[in-house]
Order: sequence, then C-alpha cells, then structure tokens
Amino acid sequence: MQGMWWQAPAHAVNETAQAAAATRQHNLTKPTGALGDLEGIAIRLAGLQGRECPLLSRPWISIFAADHGLAAAGLSAYPQAVTAQMVANFAHGGAAICVLAKQIQAGFEVIDVGVAGDTSHLPNVIQAKIGLGTANLLEHPAMSMDALHAALEVGQAAVRRAQANKADCFIGGEMGIGNTSSASALGAVLINCEVAELVGPGSGLDPAGVIRKAGLLSSALQLHASRLASPASMLATLGGFEIAALTGAYIAASQAGIPVLVDGFISTVAALAACKMNPSITPWLLFGHQSAEPAHVRLLFELDGQPLLKLGLRLGEGSGAATAFPLLQLACALHSQMATFAQAGVSNRDV
Repeated sequence: MQGMWWQAPAHAVNETAQAAAATRQHNLTKPTGALGDLEGIAIRLAGLQGRECPLLSRPWISIFAADHGLAAAGLSAYPQAVTAQMVANFAHGGAAICVLAKQIQAGFEVIDVGVAGDTSHLPNVIQAKIGLGTANLLEHPAMSMDALHAALEVGQAAVRRAQANKADCFIGGEMGIGNTSSASALGAVLINCEVAELVGPGSGLDPAGVIRKAGLLSSALQLHASRLASPASMLATLGGFEIAALTGAYIAASQAGIPVLVDGFISTVAALAACKMNPSITPWLLFGHQSAEPAHVRLLFELDGQPLLKLGLRLGEGSGAATAFPLLQLACALHSQMATFAQAGVSNRDV
C-alpha cells in the first residue's frame, strides 16, 4: 500500500489573526453585522491566511476529466464521447470555465485523469491517465485501491503546481459523463441515506430517467455493500477518477494552507469524502454556490456549508466557484480598506 499522506493534518488555522480580524470588523465604520456574510468570510480568511487583513489575488483552477463505465447504462442525457469533446473545448478556451478563469485572472489547467480516449494531441492538457475510465460500478467496483491512491495523488500534484504558482485560492472542477450518478451513489453511503434521496436530473434526464437511475444505483449499493467499510473504500468502489482526484486536491490544499472554494454537487461529494477521510480539513473549505441539483442542499447541510451564491447553476466545471470568487475578493477589500471609527473621526455607538 502506498503512503497515506492524506491522513496528515491540515495546516493550522491562526486563531490570533482571526481574533484580530474580528476586532477590526467591529471597529469599521458600519453597524456590526451590516455587511452580513461578507464580514464572516473576511474573518475566516484572516485565520486561514494568518494575517489580520487577508488578500486574494491568485486563484488557481484545476479541471479533472475522466469517464465512467456506468455511462454504458445510459444514465446521462449525453453520450460518453462528450467527455473527450469537452476536454478539447477546455483546451481551446471555449468552455464556460475558460471564460470565467480569464475574467478572474486565474491560473488554469486541465488534467486527463481517465478519459476514455486519447487527449495527448490537445494543447495544455496534463496527461495523468489512470485508465480509460472506471469500471461500471453497476456491476463491478469502480476502481482498485491502487487506482484510488493514484487518483488522489493526481489531485495532490495539482495542488503542488498551484503552490509553485503562489496560488492563494484553489478551485477544483470536473468533467465526466455519468459522474452525477457516481456522485449520488457515493454521497448516499457517505451520509448513510437512501440513494433515491440524492438522485437528480444531472445533465438533463427526464423524470422517468431519474427514477430509473435511482433504481439502478440502489441495486449497485446492495451489490457492493460488503466493500463499503471506510470512506476510502467507498470512494474506490463508487467514485470516478476525477472525483477521487478532487478529493485528493482538497486534502492537499488544506495541508498546504491554501483555502479551497468548492463548486457544485459533484465537487461537494468529493469535499464530503475528503472530510470523512481527513476531518481536519473542514475549516479550509468554502462553498461557492448552491446548485440546481436538488440534493446539493442536503450535502451542504451535512458539511455545514454556507453557499455564497444561489443562481440555479448546474454546469459543473468549477464554474459556480469561479463565479463566486469575486465575492471573496470583495470581502477582503471591504475588510482591509474601510476606515475604522477612529480613523474616520466617526463616533462608535459603543463609546
């Protein structure tokens, strides 16, 4: 078995800096709490960055792409070939996340961690392929434990590249036809609920398709019941290579002291798996939005996650997190640039 690096504790939160930031917020020229959640975000980021006035200016986006064997069962509204086609779209700058990455001036990379096709001819696609997609989890475990370890390390390597580029916020995205099905099954066992409670339309299934998906995934969970003894075995049995890579990235970013901005439903399942595998990372996870996937709100509740936005997004790719990133920047700017009562010569009601 490979090293269990993902069990090492997350970087410590600086409580002194966090307390100083809370004091500063109390002394800014506004009623306490008047800026709502923006105040808490700034205080929280101060603790993560270890300074009274946090600053975010170098976001990093890693998109992990992989295929799923269960796509053969027709659980997505799109054919499996779309995964490789979308990787090409990422590579050529045509996807929504590419536009958002440019807009927020983020470092951006695409990683083939298991696409069922050759992407080596595409520009700027990192080759980290573990296999040509996972096995069909409706019949077999999705991946071996060795493959799981390799996928986690793909996520860790992405964070190392982010560190080398002095990133101060990590956003992970995913692409993989069938991955809402995989994420629904994984999420259900991680929170111990019926899979039907988490199954939704994904990329556009009709109501009959959603019912069929729930039935097939429920049967799969019964088939694999003996293999689901730990969060890691759950991830190996039911996850995708891209979901596992996201999980590894979230853990590694937290260990490196880089705040994480989590995207939608699939990314939140990866975040849940990461927290189950290493609970110390929880303070490092912020949540960009509540997606239109019906079960996302349930997963956010399980993680005590407060989403920054609720815009009805359901694209994935890290798009919701990238859309929310400017709110983090605004929270920092307000916190650091507003005058205190003393600086402005304004009477504080506490005086």
